[in-house]
Order: sequence, then C-alpha cells, then structure tokens
Amino acid sequence: MYKTALEGRKGELADGEADRDEDLEVQIGNKFKRDAFLVFRALCKLSMKTPPKEALADPLLMRGKIVALELLKILLENAGTVFRTSERFLGAIKQYLCLSLLKNSASTLMIVFQLSCSIFISLVSRFRAGLKAEIGVFFPMIVLRVLENVAQPNFQQKMIVLRFLDKLCLDSQTLVDIFINYDCDVNSSNIFERMVNGLLKTAQGVPPGVATTLLPPQEATMKLEAMRCLVAILRSMGDWMNKQLRIPDPYSTKRFEDVENSPEPGNVPMAILNGDEPAEGSDSHSEASNEASDVLTIEQRRAYKLELQEGISLFNRKPKKGIEFLIKANKVGDSPEEIAAFLKNASDLNKTLIGDYLGEREDLSLKVMHAYVDSFDFQGMEFDEAIRAFLQGFRLPGEAQKIDRIMEKFAERYCKCNPKAFTSADTAYVLAYSVIMLNTDSHNPMVKNKMSADDFIRNNRGIDDGKDLPEEYLRSLFERISRNEIKMKEDDLSLHQKQSVNSNRILGLDNILNIVIRKRDEDQHMETSDDLIRHMQEQFKEKARKSKSVYYAATDVVILRFMIEVCWAPMLAAFSVPLDQSDDEVVITLCLEGFRYAIHVTAVMSMKTHRDAFVTSLAKFTSLHSPADIKQKNIYAIKVRILFSMYR
Repeated sequence: MYKTALEGRKGELADGEADRDEDLEVQIGNKFKRDAFLVFRALCKLSMKTPPKEALADPLLMRGKIVALELLKILLENAGTVFRTSERFLGAIKQYLCLSLLKNSASTLMIVFQLSCSIFISLVSRFRAGLKAEIGVFFPMIVLRVLENVAQPNFQQKMIVLRFLDKLCLDSQTLVDIFINYDCDVNSSNIFERMVNGLLKTAQGVPPGVATTLLPPQEATMKLEAMRCLVAILRSMGDWMNKQLRIPDPYSTKRFEDVENSPEPGNVPMAILNGDEPAEGSDSHSEASNEASDVLTIEQRRAYKLELQEGISLFNRKPKKGIEFLIKANKVGDSPEEIAAFLKNASDLNKTLIGDYLGEREDLSLKVMHAYVDSFDFQGMEFDEAIRAFLQGFRLPGEAQKIDRIMEKFAERYCKCNPKAFTSADTAYVLAYSVIMLNTDSHNPMVKNKMSADDFIRNNRGIDDGKDLPEEYLRSLFERISRNEIKMKEDDLSLHQKQSVNSNRILGLDNILNIVIRKRDEDQHMETSDDLIRHMQEQFKEKARKSKSVYYAATDVVILRFMIEVCWAPMLAAFSVPLDQSDDEVVITLCLEGFRYAIHVTAVMSMKTHRDAFVTSLAKFTSLHSPADIKQKNIYAIKVRILFSMYR
C-alpha cells in the first residue's frame, strides 16, 4: 500500500521530497531485512551452542541445537532471491553459518551430522555462486573426508554422505558447475575427480588384507549405494547434455518399443531400457556473474592446472627436476624471486622437500633461498613471532649444514628489518637456535627434565657480541615459547595427499627440533578444537584470496569432454568388474544402466575412443562367443547392445 501511494505521489513531489520518500522506503525494507538477519544469526549461534558432556549422545538434551539446525535447513531450502544474492546475508552465512557447519560437521551424533549435510547441500545447490571459496573448503572437509575413508569409516556417516551425493546429482547444472569452478581452478581441490575416485573405491570395497570395521552386510550396502551414485553422475551428465543440445531421450522413443516389449522370458528391468525422466533439480540456476563461461578459457585453465599438477607431483619426488619442468612449461619464471614466490604460495607442495631444496648449496637453490627469506618483512616483529612466520611455509631439513645456511640467512634478514634489535646478525643466529631448542624442550613429551627460565637465560649469556641480552627480554621470550609452541602450518595434510616420510628423516634433526607436521589418524580428523577452527577460518581467507572471484555458470556442452576425460576410466572399472563377477539382478541393472549412459554421452560428444571402450566391454559381457555359457545377465547385456546398434 505504501509503495502504491508513493508511486502515485512521485510526480507531485519535488525532487528532494521524492528522494526522502525513497530513502524512507529503503529504511522500511531494511527493517525487515534487519529482523531476518537477527533471526538468522540467533539460529546460527544456537546451533553452535556447546551442550554439557552428558548431552552429547542424548538427542533429547540436544534438542535446542537440533531444532536450530532444522530451522536453518528449512530457511535455506526456502530462501528467496534477496537472501541468496544480498551481500549482507551472504556475509552472515560466511561469518556465522560456516562456523556452525565447522563445529557440527564433526559431531558424533548422527542427527547433527545429517542436518549439517542437509544445510551444506542447500548451500551448494542454491548459494554456490556467492560461496565459491567456502564450498571449496567445506566439500573436502565434510564430504570427501568421509567418502575417501574406505577401510574404517563410520557406517552411518558414510551412508549419509552417499545419499548426499545422490541428491546432489539430481541437479545436473550443479554437478557441471562444480567441475568448472573447482577442477578447472588452479587454487582449488579437484572436487569432481576426487568424488568419482572416492565412489569407485567405495564401490570396489575394502582391499583384500586390509583390516576393516565394517560388517559384510554394511560393506555390501555401501558398495551398492556408491554404484548408484556413479550411475547418477553419468545420468546427470547425460541429462545436462540433452538439455543443452535439446536432444529427446533416445531410449524412450517409439522405435525401441518392440525391443523393450520383447516377450522373451526374463526381460531386462525397465530401468535399463526406459530412460528415466531428466531429474528435476533444485530451483537453482547459477546466480553468477554476467560473464558466460568461455569454453576456450575453461579449456586453457584445465590444461594449465593439469600441467601444473604434473610439475608439483614431480617436485614432490625430485625437487630439482620439478622446478626444471615447471620452468620449461612456463608455469614458473626462471628468476630466483619467481621460484621463491612459487615455493611460498603454491598449494600441495611437500613442505619437507621445500626445506631440502632451500637448504641446497647449489647456485640456483642458494639464490632461491635468499630470495625466499628476503620476501619476508620482519619489521616490528618480536623475534619468536618472526620465527613462527618464517617456519610456517616449510619444514626444516634434516642436515645440520642445510639448517645452518637457512637460519644464517634468516638472522641476517631479521637484523636488516630490525637494525636496532641486536648488535649483529650473529646474535640473532645463535638466539634462533636457542629458541628452537627451547621449543623442543618445552613441547616434546619425551623430554622429562624441562628447561627453566633461569636455564634459558644462563644458556644465552654473552651471545650479544660478548654481552648479555636483557634478562627481562629473554624471560619474556621464554614465557611466549613455553605457552605457544612453534609449529608448521598444517594445510597440506589432506587424506588424499599423505606423503611417505623417509625413516632416516623421522629419526633426524628435524624431528628433534620438533618443527614438524603432526600426524593424525583419520578418526582424529573428526575432532574440532579451537586451533582447528582458527585454521579452517584461515583457509577460508586463503582460498578467497587465491581463487578467482568469478563463479562460472556452465553453458557450453563441450565442458562434458573434460569431465569424461576425468571419470571414464573409473566408471568403466566400477561397472565392468561387478557385471563380470556378480549375478545379483540389482547390481547387474545398475552396471548396465551405467554402460547405457556412458555410451550415450561419449557417442554424442564424439569421443570415439572412450565410446568404443565401453561398447567393447559391454560386447564382451554378451557371451555371444560362447552361447553355451550365456546367463540371464548376458541376455540383458545383449538387449542393451541391440539398443545402441539401433541408436547408431
């Protein structure tokens, strides 16, 4: 009513009065938005509330948290355009809801974990355009972490994740958007690729000889659900392709009715012959930037990422060869400064090998190490704060000579940034060693007799060009190190990238110095401490800084070629082995359905080699070369093969 009245009066009002009335309208609108914001924030805070320990396993005592999560789920599933696009509400999601997800996704209470997954799928389906960095962090943490744990998963958790993925595939646009924005982004994890490979490993089951906590019926259920998810991915890709190219469902047309209605006994289940209707997704279409996804750009980004990953993989085996490869491939410049910047900023590099490379005495490695240290600005930093910042990016090597070269350059750089801190760089060099030894003494449980403040002060007498450093300075330094351990940044220890560690290095100086990455069991990843929460929040900021802010909405069907390149081999393995070994009708139905979708997509996309791989494998399962051995599943395979002959 107010808007109608305002519209009627606009022509009668002076310009200034009209402006004031429009401001009033905005204020009225903001009042409702403010109330919505406050309600949303209150629900997020209630969902984060930590109940007493005795309530952790009791849903009744957790009802406040559970109701808040249920309301958040409903709110996100029904959110309108303003909520999905407003910077204020997106900011509230980043600030409050992401923290709630971080705390609740590790809950051992299944209802809390399930609701967290439901909230996350709403974010992926409906808010992904504005939450690119956050989804890039949460997807591996909530979904892939559970999916990739094959041998000793929590059965209920994994089933929740598998159903989450099955639901995700209902919206084909979401699946393709995930591939473009993460698998083709240099600074993001390959979410689609890891998802397919995780499903393959789950569908194959626990490897022989590996201990597992799963009961045989549980493992069989999980294998079947993983198979369904793989089929759903191919179906989703096919649906998206059909929509983009306006192709009618090729399997439900009139010309196949005679084959489908065959009177032969044991007809193929209808799921194989009758193409399912394209799944209705959520009401989201990527509300992204106006920039259409340029296929050439996406192709270049994907190719760039693959070559960069090849170079990083080589570096993680042989650092010098890895750097040479990256320079030749134009992924890294050939100057020491550019190589140092790469070592400092690139993701997925083995930080032990970074330290080894920086400690080498060869000319290029030495120049790179100098450039690496000179890239830090230690001005105004306390000495221990500078050491913390410096040692976050790599692990000190095991050889004393390498450590000596690195710490000598660090001391020189610190004194250059803080010329009045010490009499000479030698003082900083000796004190740096002393601080590292104190860090080990204070925080290594193997050390029984801990160093006291007086011991630390006594050990550092006369190091400042024959003079003593101020006692209060050393005592303050001792207190800070004792309270807060110096440790490396733990952002590269994801489960899919565990690096093998040389046994000699485990026993070497770097372990004694305790500047190491702490190992964690997969179960320990479930815990969320304040340190982990802070670490994840840092990752959000880091991903947002590194990732391109543009969210690409997939529009060109050529993108499917890159997706097929990633998933065709795992899919072929997942469908071929069970089809060969199993006589279960449900398993056979799923496998043949997977073959059907795979052949359809590869044929339409003119990927002859990939199509022939599926067709040849399917032809083998017809057993026409040995009619006496034909079983019911071979008849199913023959019928599907005939369908494709007619289609072609």
